[in-house]
Amino acid sequence: MTDCQLYLISPLDVSGDFPHRLERALDAGPGLVTAFQFRVKGVDQHEAARLAEPLQAICAARDVAFIVNDSIALAKRIGADGVHLGQGDGDPKDARAQLGREAQIGVTCHASKHLAMEAGEAGADYVAFGAFFPSTTKETEHRPELEILEWWSKVFEIPCVAIGGITPENCAPLVEAGADFLAVSGAVWGGDEVAAIAAFAEAIRAA
Repeated sequence: MTDCQLYLISPLDVSGDFPHRLERALDAGPGLVTAFQFRVKGVDQHEAARLAEPLQAICAARDVAFIVNDSIALAKRIGADGVHLGQGDGDPKDARAQLGREAQIGVTCHASKHLAMEAGEAGADYVAFGAFFPSTTKETEHRPELEILEWWSKVFEIPCVAIGGITPENCAPLVEAGADFLAVSGAVWGGDEVAAIAAFAEAIRAA
């Protein structure tokens, strides 16, 4: 049995009935989905905060960490549980200073052991490697090997997240290699979210 859990990443459009879909997804996998990343592009901070509000409440009611993608300022403004930083989005030390000791700070490390070690030294709470598979959500240029997950989980205590095109059908090797979290978006929101969460639960259990 593995302790691997799901880290849900929002679609870019979280308007309309998305809050209801989020509720369904989280209720389909209690204890399995432990974090949700709010990822919207091209809206101002005021609008982003408005969109985040109902989603943040849904996560809080279910004890799911609400993580803001890219923006330390937005995470601070809405009192998010944490922030996820790409390589160009700021320094984990700066995020820690602004968001406090309890904040969850994650860093995208692509396929680089060096970037991951730097992130750990800077105080990141988790590191993300990927994309392991072609992704429909995001253009990807880095393609790490499974070995990086095995190496990281043996050497470091900080959890690692696998990201990029992950589906119930292809996730088993990532789980076996030691990923603590699978970051998923398209595989859940592209169809029936309840069925997708159930399929991930089954695949993770089987791995």
